[in-house]
Amino acid sequence: MENLKTRLREDMKNHLKAGNRVELMTVRNLLGEINTREKGGKAPVELDDAAVTALLQKEAARRRETAQTYTEAGALDRAASENAEAEIIEAYLPAPLDSAAVQGIIDSAIASLRADGVELSMRSMGSVMKLVSAEVAGRFDGKAVSEMVRAALA
Repeated sequence: MENLKTRLREDMKNHLKAGNRVELMTVRNLLGEINTREKGGKAPVELDDAAVTALLQKEAARRRETAQTYTEAGALDRAASENAEAEIIEAYLPAPLDSAAVQGIIDSAIASLRADGVELSMRSMGSVMKLVSAEVAGRFDGKAVSEMVRAALA
């Protein structure tokens, strides 16, 4: 399975050949942002798919917020452009989960910890969240996941 950065690079080449200007510009900006994050710190790092996904989520959210600001200011053409970019970015994100699926993941994490002989209480929230977060990873609101785990442990 190819990783997300490889897919972005391939798509950039395809958009360049096809002459898709908006898609090309958006994917180029994403790759530039990834490159900046990898080389911008004290020591170069290699972003894995989870880190790239988190970055893409932030970029999509930023585009949506900017589009909202443009809409409120009456600049509808600019808002449409930002929304188009957000949709291009969101196509690279994993499909979101519904609350029933997240509850199932929480229940199985709790069951697995209990099977390992762990006595669960509110103090165990961190270990449950660690298991759940690894599986949910950006496909559901983190704050809502935390509240669901807290309710399950109560």
